[in-house]
Amino acid sequence: MEKMNWTTLINDKRFGLEDYHDPKKNRTRTDFRRDYDRLVFSSPFRRLQNKTQVFPLPGSIFVHNRLTHSMEVACVGKSMADNIALALRQKYADGNHVSEHFDHLGDIVAAACLAHDLGNPPFGHSGEKAIGTFFSEGAGLRLRGSFTEAQWFDLTRFEGNANAFRLLTHQFKGRRKGGFAMTYSTLASIVKYPFESSLSTKGKFGFFTSEKEDYVRVAEELGIKRLSGDNEPLRYARHPLVYIVEAADDICYEVMDIEDAHKLKILSTPEVIELLLNYFGH
Repeated sequence: MEKMNWTTLINDKRFGLEDYHDPKKNRTRTDFRRDYDRLVFSSPFRRLQNKTQVFPLPGSIFVHNRLTHSMEVACVGKSMADNIALALRQKYADGNHVSEHFDHLGDIVAAACLAHDLGNPPFGHSGEKAIGTFFSEGAGLRLRGSFTEAQWFDLTRFEGNANAFRLLTHQFKGRRKGGFAMTYSTLASIVKYPFESSLSTKGKFGFFTSEKEDYVRVAEELGIKRLSGDNEPLRYARHPLVYIVEAADDICYEVMDIEDAHKLKILSTPEVIELLLNYFGH
């Protein structure tokens, strides 16, 4: 099987600002670090504080919201990526200059972790289902004739991950070309399901029809392997850094959901101890 290449997978070209790309520029902040900073100061990221992670309306008790969750995922993801980068430098320490690309893994993954939940509606998966049901069974059904079959799949299977890619890349009214103008590698690292909605499994897919060509542009620039034929619905392999982002996300919510459940007295202290000890060997 044809392999993907790290020298193309790590790319600081900015989506929508390709004409201004200068690979030889020398800055104190890399473009990947600028991705991270740009997200922290953005309105969509700040809005995550109003979206609960798991437990709605907790009153005066602090539990995680999407913003605190994303910050914790970014910390864990960066640490994991830095450790993986060390191993990759040793694996590719043969003088072919590929190892210098691994200096950026931590920053790319940290930025992708901050962005991974940007497109999630309030109430998480229940919110996604509510939006989809509005079109498939509710008042939105009368609009069916206004959309193509592919667009209707997008609406009736509304997906937060695809919406995050849209938020970052779409030129909304009053915005510049390329949306947030994130680097290609950061954008690819948030797409956990790199296929269109007609191929969705359990409602999961990676990009709406409106951003299909945008994802193709990113994938081809990075050399991400296409898995579908010319006349088949679009499907790509994952960017390797997606696995780190997903692992960091899983680690954080599996631990922090238990902590929040304890604060809300849903789980007792003995139950929490038993659950957390299951993460360790004897």
